[in-house]
Amino acid sequence: MPERRTVALVTLGCARNEVDSEELAGRLAADGWELVEDASDADVAVVNTCGFVEAAKKDSVDALLEANDLKDHGRTQAVVAVGCMAERYGKELAEALPEADGVLGFDDYADISDRLQTILSGGVHASHTPRDRRKLLPISPAERQDASGVALPGHGAAEQPAPAPADLPEGLAPASGPRPPLRRRLDAGPVASVKLASGCDRRCSFCAIPSFRGSFISRRPSDVLGETRWLAEQGVKEIMLVSENNTSYGKDLGDIRLLETLLPELAAVDGIERIRVSYLQPAEMRPGLIDVLTSTEKVAPYFDLSFQHSAPQVLRAMRRFGDTDRFLGLLDQIRAKAPQAGARSNFIVGFPGETEEDLAELERFITHARLDAIGVFGYSDEDGTEAAGYEGKIDPEVVAERLAHISQLAEELTAQRAEERLGETVEVLVDRIDEEDGPVGRGAHQAPETDGQTLLTGAAEAVPGRIVIAKVVATEGVDLVAEPLPLESGACTQGAAR
Repeated sequence: MPERRTVALVTLGCARNEVDSEELAGRLAADGWELVEDASDADVAVVNTCGFVEAAKKDSVDALLEANDLKDHGRTQAVVAVGCMAERYGKELAEALPEADGVLGFDDYADISDRLQTILSGGVHASHTPRDRRKLLPISPAERQDASGVALPGHGAAEQPAPAPADLPEGLAPASGPRPPLRRRLDAGPVASVKLASGCDRRCSFCAIPSFRGSFISRRPSDVLGETRWLAEQGVKEIMLVSENNTSYGKDLGDIRLLETLLPELAAVDGIERIRVSYLQPAEMRPGLIDVLTSTEKVAPYFDLSFQHSAPQVLRAMRRFGDTDRFLGLLDQIRAKAPQAGARSNFIVGFPGETEEDLAELERFITHARLDAIGVFGYSDEDGTEAAGYEGKIDPEVVAERLAHISQLAEELTAQRAEERLGETVEVLVDRIDEEDGPVGRGAHQAPETDGQTLLTGAAEAVPGRIVIAKVVATEGVDLVAEPLPLESGACTQGAAR
């Protein structure tokens, strides 16, 4: 009888990392590893790190150190770093953090089971050597789909065609294609992310992501559909499409409008009640895409738009496009088609050269934009980015002041936007039943974890995964409080079906 091997995956960062962790879980489960939820119950703790900004990197280091502490008083024998921070820093991270027994990059994912077994057995696997992943794929997007031997987390390995196992362990995604991704759900909730693409071809001067995530490459529609069908069979009701830039989907497949045709197909998958698209670039928004997002049944009229700033001078320094009036015009186009549409964005303050006038222009934009959720970040230099070499750096104390000011304004404005929804009818997907608050879910304008939630009052029959039609009766900051409409009005759907 094979020796019992247990592994826990600790995931930090964005929804894309969550997808990558479930791919790793699938590969490990297929090779006989037992997945456990608590790192203290695992032989190996795998920490999927985030390497986006300093705060996220600190959280990743803290998680690795916390897992390492378990080796003194728990079952844990080894701690391994994977994910963006491991990919970005590799050997440097290993040297700075000897508590990690291994630092694995994306190229190790296809052989994750062997790598962990080597480390668990006391062997040493050479730490990942970072490289600019933009150079791994052809410059021309049209030639990228034929590229082989490039690791694309969340896409599955394509370098070694292999037949699918005759009998997959229960809970693993089915095979489709030459060597499909094996995915194991780590969360039993009714929402799951599906990776639409990886990488980014944009060259924003503040962002290091393309250097360690690589150039943009789309997943084929058949793979996205197949994974969505499997997730629906697992009880998932809402799919969130994620990538570094969903508006570029299909450009390397010969059809920049491919997302417009894919969305209705995804919405038609049996069991799926809501499709949500995240990570949209304002400069790439198309009238046809707006039409599909605002008029397709089961597709949430939700716009996660990456504005970053609205002052022209700052945007040009960021190597981005647009300005306050153009961005407000885009939001007007959206709301003309779907007045209740949700909109959110993130902003950077204190960018090199940002003036008080630029900050006032940003204030003008967010004051008139009526965004449902706003994330605000203070600028800090990121290794290897163009902006790190810019002159005109702003004193950190001034950056902190601007961050506090815009953050407070954003909090007030998003609370006001929530109040505007009083009296609206919302479709609330129940996420969980809270012991104190009862059913808790989200309207179509609320993405998981980032955009607030909706508390349902008097919805005794509501269960996770069910959609409840309700009327907004109160607000708590960005959160809504809603009362289910009478059953004859379609208040609580059966089995989450309308």
